Amino acid sequence: MEKRSVFGGRALPYALLAPQIAVTLIFFYWPASQAIWQSFLVEDAFGLSTEFVWFDNYRDLFTRPDYIRAVVTTLVFSSAVTFLSLSIALLLATQADKQIRGATAYRTLLIWPYAVAPAVAGVLWVFMFQPSLGIISRGMRDTGFDWNPLLNGNHAMIMVVLAAAWKQISYNFLFFLAGLQAIPRSVIEAAAIDGARPVRRFWTITFPLLSPTTFFLLVVNIVYAFFDTLGVIDTMTSGGPSQATTTLVYKVYADGKLGGDLGGSAAQSVILMIIVIALTAIQFRYVERRVTY
Repeated sequence: MEKRSVFGGRALPYALLAPQIAVTLIFFYWPASQAIWQSFLVEDAFGLSTEFVWFDNYRDLFTRPDYIRAVVTTLVFSSAVTFLSLSIALLLATQADKQIRGATAYRTLLIWPYAVAPAVAGVLWVFMFQPSLGIISRGMRDTGFDWNPLLNGNHAMIMVVLAAAWKQISYNFLFFLAGLQAIPRSVIEAAAIDGARPVRRFWTITFPLLSPTTFFLLVVNIVYAFFDTLGVIDTMTSGGPSQATTTLVYKVYADGKLGGDLGGSAAQSVILMIIVIALTAIQFRYVERRVTY
């Protein structure tokens, strides 16, 4: 007979939900509503004068070439970070799932990067790729490759993509490893007995069974690339050179805090939020169809 826990009183469920609801209202809905309201205003950096301008801030954004370029840069950056972080994490997880000596230490070392703050991760990668002092830059220079992310926008983009993807690999690795360990060994062994080679077993059995985990990580990584990479970009390139690494989230920060355009920055944050919500909805509408639960 199934045992159930019964709590008396109707107020207890609401009391248990109240802290989470309060956190959501205070730290998400209230700031979001404030940003939407501020996006209709033009005000100085000190907030002494305010003018309601309706959609002028939004119209101004889509007539600025630098903002359109930031949108394109964000799409390229987020696609590259998502693809790299997911593919490398899946590769590492499949290797860590094998019966190898020192597997526990191997898994622990792979998890460590996730504990590194984005700004610290950016500084570490800058030290390695700094044109004159970086260890990796020296090796490139010795092979005749002129590496200079301070002047070359493509080099700077590659550098920030690598740093941002490295920061997220550990998170993806944990979920992929958990998903692999949840797959019944009997299914893999049956395929091996039938003569399926490792690569075929992976693409026909393992990867389809990992589709729920992959879909979840796809959504999380896109949100990460759009929002949580501000610290990496700020410490590594500050959006340069020549705005080659200026993504939408960094442009919100640069125009709002550094440029003093509070209304325009708020409009950018609203558009960024709409883009991420739309991308997430598209993924749930079309990509989830291919997921096998």
